[in-house]
Amino acid sequence: MRLINVNTFKLKEFFGADTPHYAILSHRWEKEEVTFQDLMSGRGKTMLGWKKIEGCCQMASRDQLEWAWVDSCCIDKTSSAELSEAINSMFRWYRDAEVCYAYLSDVSGPLEWTFGVNMHPRMKMQDFRSSKWFTRGWTLQELLAPDELKFFDKDWEEMGTKESLGETLSQVTGIKYLFNFEDASVAQKMSWAADRVTTRLEDQAYCLLGIFGVNMPPLYGEGPGAFLRLQLEIMRISSDESLFAW
Repeated sequence: MRLINVNTFKLKEFFGADTPHYAILSHRWEKEEVTFQDLMSGRGKTMLGWKKIEGCCQMASRDQLEWAWVDSCCIDKTSSAELSEAINSMFRWYRDAEVCYAYLSDVSGPLEWTFGVNMHPRMKMQDFRSSKWFTRGWTLQELLAPDELKFFDKDWEEMGTKESLGETLSQVTGIKYLFNFEDASVAQKMSWAADRVTTRLEDQAYCLLGIFGVNMPPLYGEGPGAFLRLQLEIMRISSDESLFAW
């Protein structure tokens, strides 16, 4: 995998056991995300998405980590082979990270002024519950895979962890298996993803590969066939008949 140095913002590729401890970012893609090409060309720092990368690296440095992984700039998405490897490895990368930072850009900090009144922490929690982060397909695995998950608002103020916010997270997502999702049935896992959305139709299947413990090559353009292939792969490795009920 390719990691970014939190001090120099330079990328370096690592393999297997040589991979150092690293932090990993969970976020929603928005305007002007910094891609691999943007970072390599040097124009990344002029883009809106740079704040996200810089904040992630600052948090990693604070946690005494030298390396971080950000999907937007650590994957060369122009390479189909690299993209395929990343999609099939992503769950493992989130699981193996020392810490995951969930950046919720639509949650305001408690010191933001609204109509001349200082925002109450309870209002901030309402923002947290309604964050679009909970509606995206890819963030489901980013919630379940890491043990150490910290949530941050748009100003990189920490709001809590998966453990401290566990009750709220279960209420928002309907997931009671935040730390032992493997114990859930196939039908339960499918239900967690039912109302989540992805930009590409095929990603509705690809974002679930790690959760079900299966691998398959992504074929953008196959449309609904991606989900059918996912179901067939699940059937191949599992005897859980709740898949048919779903």
